[in-house]
Amino acid sequence: MSKPSLFFIGFSLVTILSYACSGNEQPAPPEQEEPNTALKPYIMGVDLSYVNQIEDHGGIYKMDNRPEDPYQLLAAKGANLARVRIWHSPNWIKDIYGEGTVIYSGPKDVAKTIKRAHEAGMSALLDFHYSDTWADPGYQKVPQAWENISDIGILKDSVYNYTYSILAWLNDQDVLPEMVQVGNETNCGMMITNTSTGFPALNVCEGNWSNFGEIVNAGIHAVRDIESETGRSIKIALHVADPKNMDWWVKDAIGKGKITDFDIIGFSFYPLWHTDIAFDDLPQVVSTIKERYNKDVMILETAYPFTTENNDHYGNLWSDQHPPLEGYPYTIEGQKNFLIDLNHKMAAAGASGIVYWEPAWITSALQDLWGTGSSWENCALFDFQANITEAADYLSEKYIK
Repeated sequence: MSKPSLFFIGFSLVTILSYACSGNEQPAPPEQEEPNTALKPYIMGVDLSYVNQIEDHGGIYKMDNRPEDPYQLLAAKGANLARVRIWHSPNWIKDIYGEGTVIYSGPKDVAKTIKRAHEAGMSALLDFHYSDTWADPGYQKVPQAWENISDIGILKDSVYNYTYSILAWLNDQDVLPEMVQVGNETNCGMMITNTSTGFPALNVCEGNWSNFGEIVNAGIHAVRDIESETGRSIKIALHVADPKNMDWWVKDAIGKGKITDFDIIGFSFYPLWHTDIAFDDLPQVVSTIKERYNKDVMILETAYPFTTENNDHYGNLWSDQHPPLEGYPYTIEGQKNFLIDLNHKMAAAGASGIVYWEPAWITSALQDLWGTGSSWENCALFDFQANITEAADYLSEKYIK
């Protein structure tokens, strides 16, 4: 919840005193309800990690050509959770924008995102990448601050202290998230790409479950300590890419890594790349995993394009490939129907919800390491004029009884 400003407190006291001295009874001002940011029974999530940067660099979100706040706009459609990533020390952003830049996906930017999400009535999911840049199945780079560590105990302490300090600072800003991800798409582990000689081995695909478990448990321990100290409930999610990896990964994480104190098994499902499990078979996989491990299950990333066209010169990640699912063409209607059907399948299987990845990554003057604009604008829930489309209406559907 938001803290009242000193101006508001002072103004209220002066107003109340003036009423008391006037002899005229005045109606009390209506009480403003705090937004309900508690996690909902079924989560309709949207990853909004890029929005602040897009707005800072010329992006304007609209509905019917009228500028709108994208957090409020998506919340009004039915989104009830905003996901936001955090990088350890993304100082490369200064190389792009200069020394005076906002450090996007750093603590202050994350706090701004969570505050805006809470003000819109959405809960927040903070995604710790434990890297200075993107972490995904093929790239899990050690933060520069830790790259010379050679002792697993020191690395474990570093992960704990970093996780704890970020959450404690966010709590001081009154923007503690309701959910935390310990790692992002950690199929083969984390901090395993181009490591220095002697760095602790964390690659679970090479059998290093014990080390990996110690590191993940350090992050989990930090979250639980914050939870205990603040009295606030925080759900903990683990995350792998591709539903085919859930069963073996969770089995070994629990059995070999001794990682047990978590709430949610999260996975990415992009139907273009994750094709081993058929779309119609996905509910059975989810319900089996949920029952087998007695954990909640969520899709933490998904998306679908509404066109193969580009709106800028930044090449799109999902471009002219043939539609992977029959009956879901690359149109706004096809995008909407895919999302409605996916949510119905997940809700029926007992999943806790779905997060759409970067639905607001529209074209702007945003720059990253690979280009200017967006490599995802054809997968957004906004058209090429930045108007929200009817595909976003999937957020308004009722998926649980």
